[in-house]
Amino acid sequence: MASATEAPASSMAEGPTSHTQNQAGRFTAPQLRLLHRPVDPKRIGKDDKGFAHMQAWDIKRYLLRVFGFAGYDTENRELTLLREIETPNGNRSKWTVVYRAQVRLIVKDVHGQVLGYWDGEAAGAGNNLPNLADSHDMAMKTATSQAFKRAATHLGDAFGLSLYNNGSPQAVVQFSAAHPPEQWEKTAAPLPEPNDPPVQPEPGTQEPAAENPAPATSNAAVPDSGAQHVDRLKGQATRCWSNAVALSQVLKDAEKNEVADVEFDTQEGRQTLRALLTNRISVLNQNTTNGGERNVA
Repeated sequence: MASATEAPASSMAEGPTSHTQNQAGRFTAPQLRLLHRPVDPKRIGKDDKGFAHMQAWDIKRYLLRVFGFAGYDTENRELTLLREIETPNGNRSKWTVVYRAQVRLIVKDVHGQVLGYWDGEAAGAGNNLPNLADSHDMAMKTATSQAFKRAATHLGDAFGLSLYNNGSPQAVVQFSAAHPPEQWEKTAAPLPEPNDPPVQPEPGTQEPAAENPAPATSNAAVPDSGAQHVDRLKGQATRCWSNAVALSQVLKDAEKNEVADVEFDTQEGRQTLRALLTNRISVLNQNTTNGGERNVA
Protein backbone atom coordinates (compact mmCIF):
# COMPACT_ATOMS: atom_id res chain seq x y z
CA MET A 1 0.00 0.00 0.00
CA ALA A 2 1.43 3.33 -1.06
CA SER A 3 1.57 6.41 1.11
CA ALA A 4 2.11 10.06 0.36
CA THR A 5 3.37 11.76 3.49
CA GLU A 6 4.41 15.39 3.37
CA ALA A 7 5.12 16.03 7.05
CA PRO A 8 4.77 14.25 10.40
CA ALA A 9 1.29 14.28 11.88
CA SER A 10 0.59 16.20 15.02
CA SER A 11 -0.28 14.24 18.13
CA MET A 12 -2.85 16.85 19.14
CA ALA A 13 -6.51 16.38 18.27
CA GLU A 14 -6.91 19.89 16.91
CA GLY A 15 -3.26 20.55 16.12
CA PRO A 16 -0.78 23.05 17.54
CA THR A 17 -1.74 26.67 17.90
CA SER A 18 0.43 29.75 17.67
CA HIS A 19 -0.46 33.40 17.92
CA THR A 20 1.36 36.68 18.22
CA GLN A 21 1.06 38.52 21.52
CA ASN A 22 -0.38 42.03 21.76
CA GLN A 23 -2.29 41.88 18.51
CA ALA A 24 -4.82 44.60 19.38
CA GLY A 25 -3.35 47.19 17.05
CA ARG A 26 -2.86 44.74 14.21
CA PHE A 27 -6.53 44.18 13.45
CA THR A 28 -8.50 46.93 11.77
CA ALA A 29 -11.86 48.03 13.16
CA PRO A 30 -13.78 46.52 10.20
CA GLN A 31 -11.95 43.21 10.69
CA LEU A 32 -12.87 43.10 14.36
CA ARG A 33 -16.50 43.81 13.50
CA LEU A 34 -16.62 40.84 11.16
CA LEU A 35 -14.83 38.56 13.61
CA HIS A 36 -17.32 39.41 16.38
CA ARG A 37 -20.34 38.52 14.25
CA PRO A 38 -22.20 35.24 14.66
CA VAL A 39 -22.40 32.99 11.64
CA ASP A 40 -25.21 33.80 9.21
CA PRO A 41 -27.70 30.87 9.28
CA LYS A 42 -27.71 30.96 5.47
CA ARG A 43 -24.10 29.75 5.60
CA ILE A 44 -25.07 26.59 7.52
CA GLY A 45 -26.21 23.43 5.78
CA LYS A 46 -27.21 19.93 6.84
CA ASP A 47 -25.92 16.61 5.66
CA ASP A 48 -28.05 13.51 5.06
CA LYS A 49 -27.77 12.62 8.78
CA GLY A 50 -29.10 15.99 9.89
CA PHE A 51 -25.76 17.38 11.10
CA ALA A 52 -24.96 21.08 10.72
CA HIS A 53 -21.88 21.93 8.72
CA MET A 54 -20.31 24.61 6.55
CA GLN A 55 -18.78 24.49 3.10
CA ALA A 56 -15.03 24.92 2.64
CA TRP A 57 -15.49 27.35 -0.27
CA ASP A 58 -17.66 29.57 1.93
CA ILE A 59 -14.98 29.58 4.65
CA LYS A 60 -12.48 30.73 1.99
CA ARG A 61 -14.86 33.46 0.89
CA TYR A 62 -15.20 34.76 4.44
CA LEU A 63 -11.44 34.62 5.01
CA LEU A 64 -11.07 36.85 1.95
CA ARG A 65 -13.67 39.25 3.34
CA VAL A 66 -11.94 39.52 6.70
CA PHE A 67 -8.24 39.32 5.82
CA GLY A 68 -8.18 40.32 2.15
CA PHE A 69 -6.56 38.88 -0.93
CA ALA A 70 -3.26 37.23 0.03
CA GLY A 71 -4.28 37.82 3.65
CA TYR A 72 -4.20 34.14 4.52
CA ASP A 73 -2.28 31.01 3.51
CA THR A 74 -2.92 27.29 3.83
CA GLU A 75 -0.29 24.58 4.10
CA ASN A 76 -0.82 20.83 3.76
CA ARG A 77 1.21 19.48 6.67
CA GLU A 78 0.24 15.89 5.99
CA LEU A 79 -1.62 13.91 3.36
CA THR A 80 -1.40 10.16 4.00
CA LEU A 81 -3.13 7.28 2.24
CA LEU A 82 -4.69 5.05 4.91
CA ARG A 83 -6.70 2.52 2.95
CA GLU A 84 -7.35 1.51 -0.64
CA ILE A 85 -10.09 -1.12 -0.88
CA GLU A 86 -11.22 -2.85 -4.05
CA THR A 87 -14.70 -4.38 -4.06
CA PRO A 88 -15.53 -6.70 -7.00
CA ASN A 89 -18.68 -5.61 -8.77
CA GLY A 90 -19.33 -7.92 -11.70
CA ASN A 91 -16.91 -7.12 -14.49
CA ARG A 92 -15.92 -3.84 -12.90
CA SER A 93 -14.60 -3.15 -9.39
CA LYS A 94 -15.57 -0.32 -7.07
CA TRP A 95 -13.03 1.51 -4.98
CA THR A 96 -13.03 3.00 -1.50
CA VAL A 97 -10.03 5.14 -0.58
CA VAL A 98 -9.30 6.85 2.74
CA TYR A 99 -6.79 9.66 3.40
CA ARG A 100 -5.72 11.50 6.55
CA ALA A 101 -4.83 15.19 6.26
CA GLN A 102 -3.44 17.94 8.44
CA VAL A 103 -3.89 21.48 7.13
CA ARG A 104 -2.43 24.66 8.61
CA LEU A 105 -4.28 27.96 8.27
CA ILE A 106 -2.11 31.07 8.53
CA VAL A 107 -3.62 34.57 8.79
CA LYS A 108 -1.89 37.93 8.34
CA ASP A 109 -2.54 41.55 9.17
CA VAL A 110 -3.00 44.19 6.48
CA HIS A 111 0.77 44.64 6.30
CA GLY A 112 1.42 40.97 5.57
CA GLN A 113 2.74 40.12 9.05
CA VAL A 114 1.62 36.76 10.40
CA LEU A 115 -0.94 37.05 13.18
CA GLY A 116 -1.25 33.36 13.94
CA TYR A 117 -1.66 29.85 12.61
CA TRP A 118 -3.78 26.86 13.52
CA ASP A 119 -3.75 23.21 12.44
CA GLY A 120 -6.73 20.98 11.80
CA GLU A 121 -6.80 17.22 11.17
CA ALA A 122 -9.36 15.01 9.47
CA ALA A 123 -9.81 11.80 7.53
CA GLY A 124 -11.81 11.63 4.32
CA ALA A 125 -13.04 8.91 2.01
CA GLY A 126 -14.03 8.36 -1.57
CA ASN A 127 -16.64 5.62 -1.18
CA ASN A 128 -17.55 2.91 -3.69
CA LEU A 129 -16.57 4.76 -6.84
CA PRO A 130 -16.01 2.87 -10.10
CA ASN A 131 -12.88 4.82 -11.00
CA LEU A 132 -9.80 4.48 -8.74
CA ALA A 133 -8.50 7.94 -9.64
CA ASP A 134 -11.87 9.52 -8.80
CA SER A 135 -11.92 7.75 -5.44
CA HIS A 136 -8.42 9.05 -4.59
CA ASP A 137 -9.40 12.54 -5.70
CA MET A 138 -12.58 12.53 -3.61
CA ALA A 139 -10.81 11.21 -0.51
CA MET A 140 -8.01 13.76 -0.70
CA LYS A 141 -10.39 16.68 -1.25
CA THR A 142 -12.66 15.57 1.58
CA ALA A 143 -9.83 15.08 4.09
CA THR A 144 -8.11 18.38 3.31
CA SER A 145 -11.40 20.29 3.21
CA GLN A 146 -12.47 19.00 6.62
CA ALA A 147 -9.03 19.67 8.14
CA PHE A 148 -9.07 23.21 6.74
CA LYS A 149 -12.51 23.93 8.21
CA ARG A 150 -11.47 22.63 11.63
CA ALA A 151 -8.44 24.92 11.62
CA ALA A 152 -10.66 27.88 10.71
CA THR A 153 -12.92 27.43 13.77
CA HIS A 154 -10.10 28.94 15.86
CA LEU A 155 -11.18 32.28 14.35
CA GLY A 156 -14.53 32.13 16.12
CA ASP A 157 -18.24 32.06 15.45
CA ALA A 158 -18.18 33.39 11.88
CA PHE A 159 -16.06 30.38 10.93
CA GLY A 160 -18.25 27.72 12.50
CA LEU A 161 -17.15 27.59 16.14
CA SER A 162 -20.72 27.90 17.44
CA LEU A 163 -21.76 24.78 15.50
CA TYR A 164 -20.03 22.73 18.17
CA ASN A 165 -22.81 23.99 20.45
CA ASN A 166 -25.42 21.57 19.10
CA GLY A 167 -25.31 23.10 15.63
CA SER A 168 -26.41 26.55 16.82
CA PRO A 169 -25.70 29.79 14.90
CA GLN A 170 -25.90 31.79 18.15
CA ALA A 171 -22.57 33.39 19.05
CA VAL A 172 -20.58 31.63 21.75
CA VAL A 173 -17.62 34.05 21.85
CA GLN A 174 -19.70 37.27 22.04
CA PHE A 175 -16.78 39.48 23.13
CA SER A 176 -13.01 39.48 23.48
CA ALA A 177 -11.26 41.22 26.37
CA ALA A 178 -8.21 41.64 24.14
CA HIS A 179 -10.33 43.59 21.64
CA PRO A 180 -12.87 45.68 23.62
CA PRO A 181 -15.75 47.30 21.71
CA GLU A 182 -14.22 50.78 21.71
CA GLN A 183 -11.56 49.45 19.32
CA TRP A 184 -14.04 48.51 16.60
CA GLU A 185 -17.70 49.20 17.36
CA LYS A 186 -17.92 52.89 16.39
CA THR A 187 -14.51 53.72 14.98
CA ALA A 188 -15.13 53.10 11.28
CA ALA A 189 -17.79 53.55 8.62
CA PRO A 190 -20.45 50.83 8.41
CA LEU A 191 -19.44 47.72 6.50
CA PRO A 192 -21.20 46.61 3.32
CA GLU A 193 -23.96 44.10 3.98
CA PRO A 194 -23.93 41.69 1.03
CA ASN A 195 -27.15 39.74 0.65
CA ASP A 196 -25.61 36.34 0.11
CA PRO A 197 -27.90 33.54 -1.05
CA PRO A 198 -27.98 30.30 0.95
CA VAL A 199 -24.69 28.44 0.60
CA GLN A 200 -24.83 25.42 -1.69
CA PRO A 201 -22.53 22.36 -1.52
CA GLU A 202 -19.50 22.36 -3.75
CA PRO A 203 -20.17 20.01 -6.70
CA GLY A 204 -18.43 16.66 -6.55
CA THR A 205 -17.66 16.57 -2.83
CA GLN A 206 -18.48 14.15 -0.04
CA GLU A 207 -18.06 16.15 3.15
CA PRO A 208 -18.98 14.51 6.45
CA ALA A 209 -20.38 16.84 9.09
CA ALA A 210 -17.50 17.25 11.50
CA GLU A 211 -18.29 20.62 13.08
CA ASN A 212 -20.84 19.47 15.67
CA PRO A 213 -21.35 16.11 17.35
CA ALA A 214 -25.15 16.26 17.55
CA PRO A 215 -27.99 16.52 15.00
CA ALA A 216 -28.76 20.06 13.95
CA THR A 217 -32.01 20.41 15.87
CA SER A 218 -30.94 23.86 16.97
CA ASN A 219 -32.61 27.17 16.37
CA ALA A 220 -31.07 27.35 12.89
CA ALA A 221 -32.63 24.10 11.71
CA VAL A 222 -35.93 24.04 13.62
CA PRO A 223 -37.52 27.49 14.09
CA ASP A 224 -38.90 28.22 17.56
CA SER A 225 -42.39 29.46 18.09
CA GLY A 226 -42.50 33.18 18.85
CA ALA A 227 -42.95 32.62 22.59
CA GLN A 228 -40.17 30.04 22.77
CA HIS A 229 -37.82 32.31 20.87
CA VAL A 230 -38.56 35.25 23.15
CA ASP A 231 -37.98 33.09 26.24
CA ARG A 232 -34.66 31.90 24.85
CA LEU A 233 -33.54 35.45 24.01
CA LYS A 234 -34.61 36.67 27.46
CA GLY A 235 -32.39 33.99 28.96
CA GLN A 236 -29.48 35.11 26.81
CA ALA A 237 -30.06 38.72 27.77
CA THR A 238 -30.07 37.82 31.47
CA ARG A 239 -26.71 36.07 31.15
CA CYS A 240 -25.09 39.07 29.44
CA TRP A 241 -27.02 41.88 31.15
CA SER A 242 -23.85 43.93 31.70
CA ASN A 243 -22.49 43.56 28.17
CA ALA A 244 -23.84 46.10 25.68
CA VAL A 245 -22.24 44.34 22.70
CA ALA A 246 -23.79 40.99 23.56
CA LEU A 247 -27.19 42.62 24.22
CA SER A 248 -27.00 44.33 20.82
CA GLN A 249 -26.51 40.92 19.26
CA VAL A 250 -29.54 39.56 21.13
CA LEU A 251 -31.58 42.48 19.78
CA LYS A 252 -30.40 41.79 16.23
CA ASP A 253 -31.42 38.17 16.66
CA ALA A 254 -34.86 39.26 17.88
CA GLU A 255 -35.29 41.60 14.91
CA LYS A 256 -34.13 38.98 12.44
CA ASN A 257 -36.65 36.48 13.80
CA GLU A 258 -39.42 39.10 14.01
CA VAL A 259 -39.95 38.81 17.77
CA ALA A 260 -38.41 42.13 18.87
CA ASP A 261 -41.87 43.71 19.29
CA VAL A 262 -43.51 40.83 21.14
CA GLU A 263 -44.73 42.06 24.55
CA PHE A 264 -44.17 40.27 27.86
CA ASP A 265 -44.45 41.03 31.56
CA THR A 266 -41.55 42.69 33.40
CA GLN A 267 -41.16 44.36 36.79
CA GLU A 268 -41.89 47.68 35.08
CA GLY A 269 -45.03 46.34 33.38
CA ARG A 270 -45.55 44.93 29.90
CA GLN A 271 -42.98 45.94 27.33
CA THR A 272 -41.35 44.64 24.19
CA LEU A 273 -38.00 42.92 23.98
CA ARG A 274 -36.85 45.79 21.77
CA ALA A 275 -37.69 48.39 24.42
CA LEU A 276 -36.13 46.38 27.23
CA LEU A 277 -32.86 45.79 25.40
CA THR A 278 -32.64 49.27 23.88
CA ASN A 279 -33.05 50.90 27.29
CA ARG A 280 -30.47 48.63 28.89
CA ILE A 281 -27.93 49.16 26.09
CA SER A 282 -28.42 52.91 26.40
CA VAL A 283 -27.77 52.75 30.14
CA LEU A 284 -24.61 50.68 29.69
CA ASN A 285 -23.29 52.98 26.96
CA GLN A 286 -24.03 56.04 29.08
CA ASN A 287 -22.20 54.52 32.04
CA THR A 288 -19.23 53.81 29.80
CA THR A 289 -19.23 57.38 28.50
CA ASN A 290 -19.51 58.89 31.99
CA GLY A 291 -16.75 56.63 33.27
CA GLY A 292 -14.53 57.74 30.40
CA GLU A 293 -15.24 61.39 31.12
CA ARG A 294 -14.39 60.90 34.80
CA ASN A 295 -11.16 59.16 33.91
CA VAL A 296 -10.19 62.03 31.62
CA ALA A 297 -11.00 64.57 34.31
